[in-house]
Amino acid sequence: MLKSFIVRKHLFVIGFWLIFGITMWINFQADSGRYNSLIQTLAIVISSFIFTQFLTKKLLPQALKERKMKKFLLQATIMILLLSFIYSFVFAYIEVDSRTPLAPGFKSHLPILWKGFYLALPASFLINGTACGITFYQEHGKIERDHILLQQVHLENQLKLLQDQINPHLVFNILNHIHILMKTNTELASFLLLKFSDILRYQLYHCNQNQVLLKKDVEYLQNLVEVEKLRWGNELDVKATWELSTDKATIAPLLLVPFIENAFKYVCRLPGHKGYILISCKEEDNQLSFYVENSYSNITVHKSKDGAHGIGLNNVQKRLDLQYPDSYSLNVESDNHVYKISLILNLSQENDKQ
Repeated sequence: MLKSFIVRKHLFVIGFWLIFGITMWINFQADSGRYNSLIQTLAIVISSFIFTQFLTKKLLPQALKERKMKKFLLQATIMILLLSFIYSFVFAYIEVDSRTPLAPGFKSHLPILWKGFYLALPASFLINGTACGITFYQEHGKIERDHILLQQVHLENQLKLLQDQINPHLVFNILNHIHILMKTNTELASFLLLKFSDILRYQLYHCNQNQVLLKKDVEYLQNLVEVEKLRWGNELDVKATWELSTDKATIAPLLLVPFIENAFKYVCRLPGHKGYILISCKEEDNQLSFYVENSYSNITVHKSKDGAHGIGLNNVQKRLDLQYPDSYSLNVESDNHVYKISLILNLSQENDKQ
């Protein structure tokens, strides 16, 4: 892709100077023969090419890098004036109209040179301005591409962090629960271990892409919910519904995990109060509606260092802004000891993945 971009860039430059040279040659032929017109055209094209290349390849990138555009404007003005002087010498000393030969003596040439200089100023400004505009556009495009690549790297690092950041406390509790169940209920312990292994397998081997099938990500969420339900048993009332209308919808992996993790983290577990968690995941026409509701207590929230939203939810907000700009709606509510999260997300399809 980079090679083709470079080829297109060079073809554009060659085409620009070729059209410029042909235009000048046709214009000069109106007053002179082919030979003189060719010499004058070559002189103007070569001098213009050298000046504009130095201006756009050396001075402009340096000014953009150092953010010294005032200095560049001064340099560009000097280059335009110098190129105009060269044009005036070309117009004066390369014969164009044989009917009006130059008078002897350099002083007598000065009025002609000054006249040629003033007439050449607009052309010099136009050529250098066009070349700078094209280069600035290309440099701006390069900066935009670099910015997009940096965003992509940032997203990949965030995703890698999420993949590697399985809550150690959660892992410890699950393994400890499995250890206890192995003494009392080996069948349930085996089932819980299989679910937990599926969770680890998905995070380790199936999340190395920018997009994964929604179906696979939902299976991961279902396993996570099942493990949590087995851990807490009758202490929590957990209800979850999953409705997918297609197998081709894709989503950023592990995007929805913090919503469920926070629900189980902040759900009310005070003595004499049975907490509840309600989860609804529905996909229709490539639009995902994800809803999580849980009971909570101010005491539970106060004990947390993260606050009610948690670091995980802030991270989700950043990922949504970067991966789904203008394609989502996230609403978070907290009232009457009920915490609600509602997400509407426009999804892509498997065939749309880059």
